Amino acid sequence: MGIRVSRLVSWILRGLWSWARRHADIRADSRAARRFAAYGTGTSIAFPPATVFGEPWIALGAHTLVGADITLTAGMVPGQELGTGGLLIRIGDGCTIGRGSHVVAHCSIELGDDVFTGPYVYITDQNHVYTDVDVPVGRQWPADDPVRIGDGTWIGANAVVLPGVRLGRNCVVAAGSVVRPGDYPDHSVVAGIPGKIVRRYHPEAGWVPPLRSGASEGDESASAHVNGGSMAPPEV
Repeated sequence: MGIRVSRLVSWILRGLWSWARRHADIRADSRAARRFAAYGTGTSIAFPPATVFGEPWIALGAHTLVGADITLTAGMVPGQELGTGGLLIRIGDGCTIGRGSHVVAHCSIELGDDVFTGPYVYITDQNHVYTDVDVPVGRQWPADDPVRIGDGTWIGANAVVLPGVRLGRNCVVAAGSVVRPGDYPDHSVVAGIPGKIVRRYHPEAGWVPPLRSGASEGDESASAHVNGGSMAPPEV
């Protein structure tokens, strides 16, 4: 009897969870969506989210999809009053933010239109400092630097975008890369730890280094990094 009850409860719980995954996302016409500064038509945050707070300082464009287990936060803690200085997070139209990703803002993070990320991407505009050698790093006041990710950019799985990064339009960040502060021109391919520009598009010369015939761009960027074919990193 006990086994039958356990199986029945398990079946019910799985059914409820499956229903919630399909129907409990945050949609544009919901009460949860109205807490945001803006929440565009056709936009959805999948269920379950991990941590979402600071909604009045977060704006999402239209037809943007945010994956489950997302961390999307503005400020230090839930309920913090962040004043009237403007938005801390702005995500444009037609974006897709991968499952388990973190977008953590204390200053300003802006994603343009049609920005896509793989799962478990980490984007933040704040980092710890270690200037004072007598104080634990976690207790020192952190440093902020705005982040800007241009239209049409792709960020691969498990990549980290650090404070002060300014990615241009249609850039590619290879999976697992750590993008350090600096300006990255339009049509740059960034790979590695720390991230370096391994390929760029020039209007006259085309892709430099050139793409191999029959190889995908992702294969090419990885190959260039592994073989040491990197271009100079941006100025920091």
